[in-house]
Amino acid sequence: MLQGIRILEVEGLGPGPFAAMTLADLGAEVICVNRKGGAVTPGMPERSLLDRGKRSIGLDLKEPADADTFLALAATADGLIEGFRPGVMERLGLGPETCHAVNPALVYGRMTGWGQDSPLAHAAGHDLNYISLSGALWYASCPGDVPQTPATLVGDIGGGAMYLVAGMLAGILRAKTTGGGCVVDAAIYDGSAHMMNLLMSIRQAGNFGVQRGANLLDGPHWSRTYACACGGYVSVQCLEPKFYALFLEKMDLSGDAAFQQQFDKSLWPALTGRLAGIFASQARDHWAALFQGTDACVAPVLNPEESRAHPMNSRGTWAEAQGVLQAAPAPRFSDQPEWTPPEIPARGQHTDEILAELGLK
Repeated sequence: MLQGIRILEVEGLGPGPFAAMTLADLGAEVICVNRKGGAVTPGMPERSLLDRGKRSIGLDLKEPADADTFLALAATADGLIEGFRPGVMERLGLGPETCHAVNPALVYGRMTGWGQDSPLAHAAGHDLNYISLSGALWYASCPGDVPQTPATLVGDIGGGAMYLVAGMLAGILRAKTTGGGCVVDAAIYDGSAHMMNLLMSIRQAGNFGVQRGANLLDGPHWSRTYACACGGYVSVQCLEPKFYALFLEKMDLSGDAAFQQQFDKSLWPALTGRLAGIFASQARDHWAALFQGTDACVAPVLNPEESRAHPMNSRGTWAEAQGVLQAAPAPRFSDQPEWTPPEIPARGQHTDEILAELGLK
């Protein structure tokens, strides 16, 4: 879908590389600038899944000759992605002004937690910190529990990488018609707050308040996960009355007067306790089989390996290549061939090839 688009990525962590991978998944040519001779970041693999489908060149951006090579690449690119703290690329002499001088149409994407210009712009932070201040963490737990979200998904990926992708695509579309590039300021703080607007619309209708555990999605017995006898879990979220009625039928609770009061908040804690006891009496697979294919809105909680083995993976959502379990690109397009996992390159693998293309070797 993005054939003919070239993205220049400066090596980083988390949301920036994920955004560049997503663009590569969509067909863009992505060249990742890895630190020449630099060590792999602790905790990360030698060949990162986030580099799949990219080419890698090794450069030391503090060296004038390599900085010139970087600018030569920027001159050929439609977009650039970097994830340093504000001012770092400028100190290297490779900020937006310098890059736009060699390529006025360049879309210069900047991925940060706090944004380029904010009271915390130069402060360190991580996923949980950004979404804590943005409001996105507030509802992320059951009543009485400490707020916690799936690692990186709400902040780094949802509020960060995906908003950077949207910004890059919007900027590239405009550049194709006007010839003018721009700077995309993608802050996880901003994006994760923007993701709250669905809940804000429900609050606008008076159905979602500030108190945790007292709202339609974070308080009811029919909107949570339950532990099973085997140590596994099932998720339940049958919001609509017709789905809730089917849930009660499958659980042999249709004749229970208390369970008939779906939206009585005063009953939610007691009914949650009763359901917890029922679900704990059987293994996860029992409940998965009972609800499989129904409209009761119940599903087993699977780990990625289990998800790959589930019949839903007939879509090929999960695959393994080069010994790495990975998810296929999303969304899908009607006229595109079936996806197969592309190569995960070694750091600097394509240095000579790219230099030759630039006429520098």
